[in-house]
Amino acid sequence: MNVLDYAYYYFIGAGGIGMSALERYFKSLEKVVLGYDKTPTELTLALEKEGIDISFDDQTDKVPNFLTPENTLVIYTPAIPNDTVIYQYFVQKEFRMVKRSEVLGEITKSSYGIAVAGTHGKTTTSSILGHILHQADLESTAFLGGIIENYNSNVLINGTKYTVSEADEFDRSFLRLSPKIGIITSMDADHLDIYGNKEEFEQTFVEFSQKITEKLFVRKGLPLENATTYGVESGAEIDAINIRIENGIYHFDVQTPEGLFRDFSLKLPGRHNVENATAAIAVSLYLGIPFETIQKALAEFLGVKRRFNRWDFNDKVYIDDYAHHPTELNAVIRSIKDMFPGKKVLGVFQPHLFTRTRDFMDGFVDSLSQFDELILLDIYPARELPIEGVTSDSLLEKINLEAKEVSSLQEAMSKIKTKEFDVLVTVGAGNIDTLVQPIKTWLNEG
Repeated sequence: MNVLDYAYYYFIGAGGIGMSALERYFKSLEKVVLGYDKTPTELTLALEKEGIDISFDDQTDKVPNFLTPENTLVIYTPAIPNDTVIYQYFVQKEFRMVKRSEVLGEITKSSYGIAVAGTHGKTTTSSILGHILHQADLESTAFLGGIIENYNSNVLINGTKYTVSEADEFDRSFLRLSPKIGIITSMDADHLDIYGNKEEFEQTFVEFSQKITEKLFVRKGLPLENATTYGVESGAEIDAINIRIENGIYHFDVQTPEGLFRDFSLKLPGRHNVENATAAIAVSLYLGIPFETIQKALAEFLGVKRRFNRWDFNDKVYIDDYAHHPTELNAVIRSIKDMFPGKKVLGVFQPHLFTRTRDFMDGFVDSLSQFDELILLDIYPARELPIEGVTSDSLLEKINLEAKEVSSLQEAMSKIKTKEFDVLVTVGAGNIDTLVQPIKTWLNEG
């Protein structure tokens, strides 16, 4: 039975950003969509307002009795533990249970698939690309790992000829995809709790690259063959050059084998985002989208929620970002230092996963030491149990700052209010986003 042929779709881990894109997709097909997650968030609240019923109680009596193995497809994320009561309920009742990546693979296999992979940059790159295709009025659907500010959604539906999707390396999910076009933005080691070591992690990216059937674009410097390279002033085959900042907006040209395309503009900060935009431009040109259409769409792109979102309040600036890996943190902090030289930057960081904190402890120490002052939140566990000796306190000890402290999420707001700063930054991939609105409200009142 095809994944599109069911009446009901039950999502275990319904609040996940990638899962929610599928939920909205099936909802658009007038299917009945419901599910379970551990905790409510701003995203689950939005989904509920859209008519998606989500339960936060891991109890079998919360599963509607009208769901049967014949009429319901159960979609789960590997981040949900197998001993979850609701997960085990569906297993024992012999429902068809599939991972999100399997569903995405089946949906996209009949279309012209474009997949964006990489430890960092894939959400921004795929969002820019999905936005360009949408603005070019191509018959396309984009499944994204973030909420695009232009649409307040993480799925763009304008037909099924083309499909843009994030190719997630977690649990080797991206190996289920068979795209015609691929982009690989980065291969910095991550998820070592699954891969074991850096070499195995990189080999899986090589396997993914070999699944691309038509054209592969990779950031210059990555150890991949048979690909077109892109970069920023790197001598790549498709290269962003003449980069300048005017009134907080990046302007650049793109040199290609076919010629020079002048004066792209991007509201997002940092050379890493220019690089992400260059990858999207490369694919768009390859697809034959007119230069003027690409240029206009890029200039109008407002960014992705929790990807360097910026608010100005009188004499203070507030920035929120999803960064949860040392490389991402470095990019965020570097951009802030470039944009606000000499300003005092207060960082509030929530580590994500005990294993990631353990595996990249030294990298986090180096990254977080770049702040002027730091409030380090407790580690967000997600799917994991605590690891002995891996705590925010143990991380804080190594950070080279005088002004630093550990805080619970619940106490963070009151501590922020006691600090002096010019720029406030909240970063992390857990539930630190629940601080965003309270911080904005407080700064606006001040």
